[in-house]
Amino acid sequence: MSHDITAEHDEHHGPHHTGLARWVFSTNHKEIGTLYLVFSLIMFLIGGAMALVIRAELFAPGLQLVNPEFFNQMTTMHALVMIFGAVMPAFVGLANWMVPLMIGAPDMALPRMNNWSFWIMPFAFTLLLATLFMPTGAPASGWTLYPPLSLQGGNSLAFVIFAIHLMGISSIMGAINIIATILNMRAPGMTLLRMPLFVWTWLITAFLLIAVMPVLAGAVTMLLTDRFFGTSFFSAAGGGDPVLYQHIFWFFGHPEVYIMILPAFGIVSEIIPTFSRKRLFGYTSMVYATASIAFLSFIVWAHHMFTVGMPLGAMLFFMYATMVIAVPTGVKIFNWVSTMWRGSMTFETPMLFALGFVVLFTIGGFSGLMLAIVPADFQYHDSYFVVAHFHYVLVTGAIFAIMAGVYYWLPKWTGHMYNETLGKVHFWWSTIWINVLFFPQHYLGLAGMPRRIPDYAVQFAEFNMISSIGGFMFGIGQLLFVYIIWKCARGGEKATAQVWEGARGLEWTVPSPAPLHTFDTPPVVDDSVAVHKDNLA
Repeated sequence: MSHDITAEHDEHHGPHHTGLARWVFSTNHKEIGTLYLVFSLIMFLIGGAMALVIRAELFAPGLQLVNPEFFNQMTTMHALVMIFGAVMPAFVGLANWMVPLMIGAPDMALPRMNNWSFWIMPFAFTLLLATLFMPTGAPASGWTLYPPLSLQGGNSLAFVIFAIHLMGISSIMGAINIIATILNMRAPGMTLLRMPLFVWTWLITAFLLIAVMPVLAGAVTMLLTDRFFGTSFFSAAGGGDPVLYQHIFWFFGHPEVYIMILPAFGIVSEIIPTFSRKRLFGYTSMVYATASIAFLSFIVWAHHMFTVGMPLGAMLFFMYATMVIAVPTGVKIFNWVSTMWRGSMTFETPMLFALGFVVLFTIGGFSGLMLAIVPADFQYHDSYFVVAHFHYVLVTGAIFAIMAGVYYWLPKWTGHMYNETLGKVHFWWSTIWINVLFFPQHYLGLAGMPRRIPDYAVQFAEFNMISSIGGFMFGIGQLLFVYIIWKCARGGEKATAQVWEGARGLEWTVPSPAPLHTFDTPPVVDDSVAVHKDNLA
């Protein structure tokens, strides 16, 4: 049936390439979504391998496996690969696949630009990873590239900055495409307040991307001219100010954190109602909470810089503004719990990862509140407590949500059900070992262990050993994730169109696997497809 539909639709969409050309020249949102997701999985494994180099070196005190310079290169590259290569492209891939299906659009608004958005990425990461093989090595100043340290490295800095520019161009093109698609190509009847929350979170995320990626481009371009063209923006010797870089960087950097977590909120808001067999509680407040978090993300950047030194009034402002973010975030957690309340819940793998997200992300949120308190931040700053905090937000937050989304929509993409038993094994394995990996790092930080060091005092040995064991076991578990996806793509039990008993929304009205072209004729949209019951008749 899907073959017939595809053939019929191809008459309206021109010839469809085969083989390698199918992927290189594709303008179809589903194929480009698949490209993004495969790319991000490869980057996840590469970035994960770098993390294992770090954890292997930290397994015991002393220098054993790598020299300090290479260790610093690994910490820098691990962060850049995971943020720009794994998490962000994964969310863009999910948006490519699901946003047109969710709003009843036949494709993305700008399909050729969509193709370019993706194919810029492999070139950017080839440039980035190539710096590891240069005589001076990859940059070793952390993903923030703070001057003056970053300016004292080799010529590889120019390659990294060019790669960041390419990633930024790709992100902005993708964001423009998503905004144009959502605002112009919704099916008749798909009003803004009928849109699934995943679509809302991506709409807001896309505006964040357009607002802050040029700021990062400006900051690294100023670094480039300082390093190679004799300017002194950040050089105190030439009249510049290195603290200026920190202000510019974190004006990008803090919204960037929310770029990596708002779509995760959207995914979880799709999954919890499905497996609770209830409509989403407090939909409208969820939309306003998402917008509030996005706005607040622009006015809290200096909480990363309390130890740099700033006036008391500024410290108080950034401390309280940061704490206010807990309010809309708390609204979301309250609504997810209320959705589950008295629901007919079942615990398939997507739901398990969504619940894992709610619990573990909340731990990351609480440690973030601790870091927002100025006197406490003076103690925790640049310690392993910070490492534990942002990994609870980004791994058990963003990556757990991505895994939840992959398990949730995989049957729609492939037409087959994945192996549920192996999925649950993957969840419990990941949840246990990720806590073994990161929870001891809270204690290491509180005890005073600084981050980004290859060696440490012997009193930190036991917690570091436990953390490293957790890292290797978590890493091994992700090979199971790859196997489950590969097995599901090759075959298995046939998936129905609805796939999940409690699923609502337009994406569940098309066959599984979704035909190459969908919604050439706009679908009928009424209250029955809405995942919530706010503002409905």
